[in-house]
Amino acid sequence: MPASDQGKTRVYVPATITMLRRLVDQRELRAINDTAFAVTPALREAYASGDDDELAEVAMGEAARAALRLLAQERETALLHTEDTSPDHNTPDDSTPDADYQAPVYRRAVIAIDMTDITARPDLDDAVVRLSGPIEYQRIASVHVDLAEAEPQVAKAVDVIDAADLGDPDAEFVLGDAEDHQLAWYAIQELPFLLDLL
Repeated sequence: MPASDQGKTRVYVPATITMLRRLVDQRELRAINDTAFAVTPALREAYASGDDDELAEVAMGEAARAALRLLAQERETALLHTEDTSPDHNTPDDSTPDADYQAPVYRRAVIAIDMTDITARPDLDDAVVRLSGPIEYQRIASVHVDLAEAEPQVAKAVDVIDAADLGDPDAEFVLGDAEDHQLAWYAIQELPFLLDLL
């Protein structure tokens, strides 16, 4: 795999706004299933042409698409939460919503970090890698997040991500509308300020 300085590889970790808030609060974050994306030998072999920068864009795009799946999971949790706290559902105190609960924000997020201890997983997909530990806040290179204007398309893409994975052409078209939006780049120092504005 292409390495940056000191033998580290740039990896792209899919995330959501909820996960970024947790990262800022706890100063580290474990990737879901320790899954990230990088320019792996399998990814390089899958493309007849393309330099490292172009392949890095492919890996980041895969991470951004994985972020849609994470948003779909957050939305499912939101729906379950709504059912559990509805007036028709009895909870111990007859019910106020969980103070820690937050509805999903429909913006894809990708964390870029240089890591040494990763394992390529071409059996899962060309760009997939497994991380061996948590993402440490101070080691993050940058964070990439959708702008507000992307939210309507991202929300629609979350609706159809499963169908798109199964090859539905209409779903892939909707997904394409979301992926036409470029993720904005933020230095890690900017992340707390970005989250305060959401």
